[in-house]
Amino acid sequence: MKALLAVSFGELFLKGANRKKFFNDALAHIENNIKVIGYDNFYLESGKLYIDANIDNFDQLIEQIQKVFGIAYIDKVYKVNKDENDIYLAVKKSIQENYGNENKTFKVITKRVDKSFKYTSPELNVIIGDKILDDFNNLKVDIHKPDFKVFIDIKTSAYVYTKRYPGLGGLPIGSSGNGLLLLSGGIDSPVAGFLMAKRGMKINAIHFHSYPYTSLKAKEKAIDLAKIMSNYTGKMQLFIINLSEIYKAIASNCDRRNTTIISRRFMVRICEKLANKFDFQVLVTGDSLGQVASQTLESLTVVENASALPIFRPLIAMDKKDIVDLSKKIGSYEKSIEPFDDCCSIFAPDKPVTKPRLKYIENDENNLDIENLINEALETLEIIEI
Repeated sequence: MKALLAVSFGELFLKGANRKKFFNDALAHIENNIKVIGYDNFYLESGKLYIDANIDNFDQLIEQIQKVFGIAYIDKVYKVNKDENDIYLAVKKSIQENYGNENKTFKVITKRVDKSFKYTSPELNVIIGDKILDDFNNLKVDIHKPDFKVFIDIKTSAYVYTKRYPGLGGLPIGSSGNGLLLLSGGIDSPVAGFLMAKRGMKINAIHFHSYPYTSLKAKEKAIDLAKIMSNYTGKMQLFIINLSEIYKAIASNCDRRNTTIISRRFMVRICEKLANKFDFQVLVTGDSLGQVASQTLESLTVVENASALPIFRPLIAMDKKDIVDLSKKIGSYEKSIEPFDDCCSIFAPDKPVTKPRLKYIENDENNLDIENLINEALETLEIIEI
């Protein structure tokens, strides 16, 4: 009887001709997440990944595998010979480990990939179910709404498991193009990056700061957030750019109420320059409709006008509470609420325009040397490998 971890993949198996690429993307991410913990070997059989590792490390491995997109379930399985007695011994051990003497109901589910096996799936279900009832007085059968299920997969060997750990679902990273996330120091943007990564987008990030007007702690916070995100997104590049000269030019030449909108238009223009160089196909922001002055419909429209790239806003219809809950789930919340001002907040006007009109914003921008300011900002570019 050999203990293994089994990984079941979800939506990626619906992707036809691209299935092999998506599968390899998921495998690479799993391997990257678990290599520090260590494992002996892994192999594929009939659409599942089996990982041979020290059983004492199973809980740690499951925790890391659960951070990989494209996975439906992780199971602790026992691999045994295709013999009903060996199969039952594994079933008995698994039930004892996971459910002990609890009063519960169960159902046996057999999947017979090897059609040469001497019992049909319903026949083996009955054989194993009867043995369970004989040995466990606390258990009863319920085929409709059981408390737990006994899974038996008949392949080249038999695999037995009674407890499943849910994965994140979604698609493997890199299967849906490349995006550049505008990563602030707040709660929203890491969640936006997480959600786009869940749909298979390869995420890199850009952070704008305005040192010396803001602390270097704000920049360090963004780096820490990128590291937290990389548990889910895999390796990423973090682009860091100083916007202080742009903010100074806006303050000297434009209506102060327009500062936030004009600065965000500069951000997306800079992002577009980087996208052309590094092959990003879309920008991703943490905007949520109506949450702040810069996220009214009018503000979002005027900002988007400055970009030739599409801007994806996965949080656009989410409530703040839901965003906060998700940030806690992915582990970014505590870092996000650390009290270091970012460049947007430090230069924000007291009474920002909430319904900007494009012609007035463009009139203000006519007072600025936009191309030169962008080029000067790009000279401050730092690239950090996360």
